[in-house]
Amino acid sequence: MGGDAGFGGGDAEEETDLQRARIARELITAVRGLPPEEVPEALCRSCAALLPSVAGLSVSVLGDGPDSAVVLFASDETATRLAEIQYTLGEGPSPEAVRLRAPVFAPDLRRGPDVRRWPLFSDQAARAGVEAAFSVPLAGAGGALGTLDLYRETAGGLDGDEVRTALLVADAVVLAVTALDRASADTDGVVTWLAGAESDREEIHQATGMIMAQLGVGAEEALLILRARAFAQGRTSSEVARAVIDRTMDMRHD
Repeated sequence: MGGDAGFGGGDAEEETDLQRARIARELITAVRGLPPEEVPEALCRSCAALLPSVAGLSVSVLGDGPDSAVVLFASDETATRLAEIQYTLGEGPSPEAVRLRAPVFAPDLRRGPDVRRWPLFSDQAARAGVEAAFSVPLAGAGGALGTLDLYRETAGGLDGDEVRTALLVADAVVLAVTALDRASADTDGVVTWLAGAESDREEIHQATGMIMAQLGVGAEEALLILRARAFAQGRTSSEVARAVIDRTMDMRHD
């Protein structure tokens, strides 16, 4: 379901503004002065400390289109896999949050509407030990830059305070990114210290090109083939891309 970003008026708005400023200050302070390769991990630790009620979290930044993204940071392997599963399958709260430009919450991936809405994702999430997932878009001037994704190992929604904190942390992540290297941002709003996360995206591009050459298909079909192989093998698109590049997988031998 889509989330509600409204926090009320009057004193509540003032309190929210103060909390937003505090969270942004904490994130910027946590990463200021660090070498680029250490920034994602430090940012991850700060976000996790601000959201202790969830089992794990990740931040993904969008690739060349709304159906591709790379994980900038994740608190654990489950959070990484949950993020990659969604973009491998093309379904789940994260792609939906990007499409709607609004929070999307799945409080019960075992049964009910969340399972019917995303049957493939729900199955894969259950295999990863995840029963609830929540996604908040990272708002940029031209649309979502990516998503902040949270998960729990037991079903259940976020309460009002948790929703508000998640929304404010997502805002602060964008502010921290912008404040750290405003001058070096490219047209997509991705700053230079995100370069480490670009490797996964480049691997998928390279593997897609190799599949195009192997099978004589276009780029879109090659990407679909890569994703289909990943799903069939219970792997992520990045894992399959690396296998193609390493020549340990050849789509012609399917």
